Formats: sequence, C-alpha cells, structure tokens
Amino acid sequence: MKKGLLLIFTISVLSVCYGQIPQDNHSSEIKKWGIRECVEYALENSLTVKRSLYGLETSEINNRQAKWTMAPSLNFGGSYNNSWGRTIDPTTNLFTTERFQTSGVNGTSSWLLFQTSRLRNTYKQAKIDLEASKYDLEASKDLVILNVITFYTNVVFNKEQYNNTLSQLNSTQQLVERTKIQLDAGAVPQAQLYDLMAQQATNEVSVINAENNYNLSLLQLKQALQIPSFEPFDVEIPEIELTEFPMVSLSGDEIFKIALGIMPDIKSANLGIESANLGIKIAQAQLYPAIRLNASLNTNYSSVRDTDRRVATGETQTIPPIPFGTVNLDPNLVIFTYPFDNSPVFQTFEDYPLAEQFKDNIGRSISLSISIPVFNGFAVSSSVQRAIILQKQAEILLEERSNNLRQNIERSYNDVLAAKKSYDASVRQVDAQEESFRVTERSYELGASNFIDFQVAQNNLFQAKTNLLIAKYDFIFKTEILKFYQGELDY
Repeated sequence: MKKGLLLIFTISVLSVCYGQIPQDNHSSEIKKWGIRECVEYALENSLTVKRSLYGLETSEINNRQAKWTMAPSLNFGGSYNNSWGRTIDPTTNLFTTERFQTSGVNGTSSWLLFQTSRLRNTYKQAKIDLEASKYDLEASKDLVILNVITFYTNVVFNKEQYNNTLSQLNSTQQLVERTKIQLDAGAVPQAQLYDLMAQQATNEVSVINAENNYNLSLLQLKQALQIPSFEPFDVEIPEIELTEFPMVSLSGDEIFKIALGIMPDIKSANLGIESANLGIKIAQAQLYPAIRLNASLNTNYSSVRDTDRRVATGETQTIPPIPFGTVNLDPNLVIFTYPFDNSPVFQTFEDYPLAEQFKDNIGRSISLSISIPVFNGFAVSSSVQRAIILQKQAEILLEERSNNLRQNIERSYNDVLAAKKSYDASVRQVDAQEESFRVTERSYELGASNFIDFQVAQNNLFQAKTNLLIAKYDFIFKTEILKFYQGELDY
C-alpha cells in the first residue's frame, strides 16, 4: 500500500510539471519562423557579417586611395610672422632692425614619374584586396547560413522528438484508463495498474527531458539569430517525405574540384597570393631610383614696404637742362646740366597694400629630381624579405583551406551515404516495431502477455522512432551540406 501511495504521489508531481509544458493552442499564437526567414534574419543581424562589411568598406577606401596616389599631390599653406631686431625682410632679402609683420602663402605639387611601377602595382594590389574582401564577406555569410541550418535542424528534431514522447505518453495514459475500468470490474490485478502508472511516470519524465532539449535547441537558435531569450519564438516543421533518395551523381573528388572554383574562402586565398606577389614587387621597387617632377608657387607681404613708394609707369620724358652753378659767381655765366632724354616717369603711391605685394612678389619654380637609394639601414631589403614571407604565408593559407575543404567534402560525402543506409534501416525498424507493439498491446489488453512484454515493446517502438528521427534529419542536414559545397544551396 505504501508503494502504491508513493507511486501516486510521484505521478502527481510529474503531472504538475507536464501541465506546464507549452501546448499547441498556445504556440499557435506565436509567429513561426521558416528556415529561409531564419537565414535572412541572421544575415541581417550577424556581427560576423557586419564585421566583414566594415572590412569591405576599408578595402574600398584603400582602393580609392591607391588610385589617386598615382595623381600629382597638391598642397597649399600660409604663414604670419611678427619680427623685431636684426631680421631679413623676405620681400627684399635685406636686413632691417624695424619691427614688422610678414605673411605669405605657398603652394607645392609633386608627381612621382618613375619608380618601376610601384604606384601602379600598389593600385593593382588594392583592387585585388578589394575583391578578396568581397569573397571574405561571402564566406562569412556562408558560415552564418550553415550555423543557422545546424541549429534549425536541431530544433526541428527536438520538437518532433518531443511530439513522439507526447504520443508515447498519450498511449500509456489511454491504457491506464482502460486498465482502471478493468480493475473496477475485477478483470485485472491491481499490480498491473501500478505497473502501468509507473510506465506513465517514466513517459512523463521522457516528455520533460524532451521539452528541455527542445527549449535548449530553441535558445541556441535564438542566440544565433541575436534574438533575446525572453521573446516568443517558434519554428515551422517542414513537410519532408524521404520517399526517394536523391542520388549523388558526382564523386567526392568531382565535388571537391567544383568547390575549389566556387567556394569564396578559396577564391579569397588565391587572391591573397596574387596580392602578396604584388607586395614583393612593391617592396623591390624601393631599390630603384625615383624620379619626381616638383612645382611650387609662393608670394609674401611685409609691413616694412607698406609705405610711400615710387613706381615706374613705363613711360619716358625729356628733362630740360637744370642750372647747378655759376662761373666766378657771375650770375650771367650760369652752368647748366645736359638734358636727359628718355628718362623714366615715376608715380608716387602713399602705401603698398597686401594684395598688391602678393601680386608683385609671386615666385614660381619647376624642378625635376631623382632619388637614388644607397643605404637606408637595410630598411628596403627588410621590407622585401617581409613581403616574401607574406607570400609564403598566403600559399600556406591556400593549402590549409584547400585541405580543410577536401576533408570536409570527403566526410560529408561519406556521411550522406551512411545517413541513407541508416535511414532505410530505421524505416524498416519502425515498421517492424509498430507491428510488434500493436500485437503486444492487443495481447496485453486481453491478458495474454504480461506488463514486461508490453513495456519492452513500447520502449522498442519509441527507440525505433527516435532512431528514425535522428537518421531522417541527419540525412537531410548532410545532404544540404553536400549541396552547399556544389553551390546548390539556395538561401
């Protein structure tokens, strides 16, 4: 009797827990997400994808800068000085001791004419790096897609597993109710009811465990989508009937060759080698002379010259003789100068303002310079050596990614074949266990078999259905992975 009371208490506690499990009528109010919607949402909110987008923007900036580096540089500047004591007036290059102010503006331009295509190779490298960044962005998106597919598949599997445990529990509950009626009629012993109630408790534990697994997988999917855990969320169960096995028409090696040409991380690694080869040429260019065309323009103003001044007008005049003395103080014997022909005509100005000084003091220059590297503390040779190391590292990166791709494809190919065999075997196992359980259940209801036989048959059926679920979704997921490597994954 004590055993019976303890069993009833246990069932009551488990029933309370079971009553807290979300039912279908509540979950129907929650928006259900499909696999495509999950993938699109993840791509919009993935921090990894956003980081790759910023990397792409950086490459675009570097590409634009490398392009304009081939154009001449142009810079303007200005200055203002307040000087006193013995100082050189920049407008006259004469010493002065006056206190004065000066100001000036200048512009310079420089154009690298030759350095063994260093700038052109830099631009080519920037373009290649930009293309590599685009492929890196695609690779990051692919990782997000695969991640979402994995978590989504886990959610669907655990949800169907949860439904299976509910179905098993419902079957046991119905049998318990029939046994109670038979017990009241005196057709079965009370121990048989206790055995069934114990089985019901075991089934309820399975339901709770299945619910926990489902909630955990749902949480993992929400985290992958950057959705807070407290927000309502559910997924659609796709209608998938695996009546026919989509045969893999290509061998693993053929799929690998296709993947080498379409996988973005492989394309990015190939471009990385091209970029590294150009990096060597860019570093080596610094070993050769550089020829530059330079130009400058400057003018200035000085407060010392901002006073009255006489400026030639460009015209000439004849100056008549001018008396400058007499002979023996005789006023009748006046001495005159010779007349001055073509004497310049001057105009007097009261000041020399800034605008006029800037206009009159303009200086221009054009120069051609050559720089020949002789010794720079091994800086250039060190740059070349580092560039060669980067090229070797780029080759290793490509080899690593190719090896990983080949190994992943080989595993996926074998996994698909194994998953098909497991699925076919699981289908046959479920068919056999369903028939066995049907016969055992009927025999148990008629009293022809004992509870142990019924429990074994029910557990075998449940395990067979579980194995079928595992095989089904394992096959689906592995097939999608193989499609991904062939570029056939449409998300």
